[in-house]
Amino acid sequence: MAILSSAPLQFVASIPLATRVITAATIVLSLAYYFLRWSGTQVTALPWLVLLPGSSIFYPWTFLTSAFVESTVLELIFTLITIPPSLRYLERLWGAVETAKFVVVTITVSNLIAFGLNWLEYMVLGYPSLLWEQAYHGQMALQIGVLVAFTQIIPEHQVQLFGVIKARVKTLPMAYVTFSTVMCIIGFQCPFIVIQFGWLVSYLWLRFYKKNSGEVLSGGPAYGDRSETFAFVSWFPPFIHVPITLLANTAYAIASKFHLIPVGNVDIEAGGYSQLPGGARAEAERRRAMALKALDQRVASGGSSPAPPQRAANGSVSRPGPSSLSETPAPAAAAVDAPKESSDIAEGDR
Repeated sequence: MAILSSAPLQFVASIPLATRVITAATIVLSLAYYFLRWSGTQVTALPWLVLLPGSSIFYPWTFLTSAFVESTVLELIFTLITIPPSLRYLERLWGAVETAKFVVVTITVSNLIAFGLNWLEYMVLGYPSLLWEQAYHGQMALQIGVLVAFTQIIPEHQVQLFGVIKARVKTLPMAYVTFSTVMCIIGFQCPFIVIQFGWLVSYLWLRFYKKNSGEVLSGGPAYGDRSETFAFVSWFPPFIHVPITLLANTAYAIASKFHLIPVGNVDIEAGGYSQLPGGARAEAERRRAMALKALDQRVASGGSSPAPPQRAANGSVSRPGPSSLSETPAPAAAAVDAPKESSDIAEGDR
């Protein structure tokens, strides 16, 4: 009995802190929502729990906490299956602080944009239902944000959906954004519009603002991932790369002019931005380059150093001839050690 009672506690203790808090908040607030709805309370009477554009200004915490309210049991099950394992993976790479900041920024900013959009629509169209009958809730913004993070970390990893559909990780975010677009077109703006906002906000955060651990070549902390493979244009098909590149570079120039982007060693290139030392992939490439340089130095020093003279049994000193020098074992030893050193570094990068 002691083993059975301690097993759940050990499992909970093994979950990283940020993931544990977010999961607990999702369960508690969702169950509270179900209880209130079961007791007959209307959604519009819960402005302190869900995000209602007409009254959320008086309940500012709902810009964050409304995301932890799933309106149906199926949505709650889907969220618990996908979000906690994903955040656990990210938290082991980023740490609790960076993971928590990523979650808070993705959810809060997406809800703020949705809030502003509803008010803009109300001022143009004049429909009160836009403010008082559309309640934003759920973790759709965080779900797309997690997919964007996985696209940055493991873009070529292949996943299997529902045991049938196979897809690469880098194709999933835009598929989810396309689904959001279709739902908005047929009239379900709330809450599916936050998927598009979550995609944009999470990308901008990972691209420019997420703080990378460790030191970089410039001697200070680096922010974001400026690699060309993570450029904004890479999300779109090739036939619209030219206008998207122009738009992205213009927006980047304006943001830099007003100091909205952390300073780094950045150069604008065609199709995106150059790689910034300190990004995840940039750091990996730098370490691999250092390993190869060290390997070349070992091979060079081994090949250029002459073999030590050998003393024969009769006391005379014999020096190796040309054939002995050409077969010095040092380069061979270095070649044997090379795969082991490269694999160790690759494992460290992961």
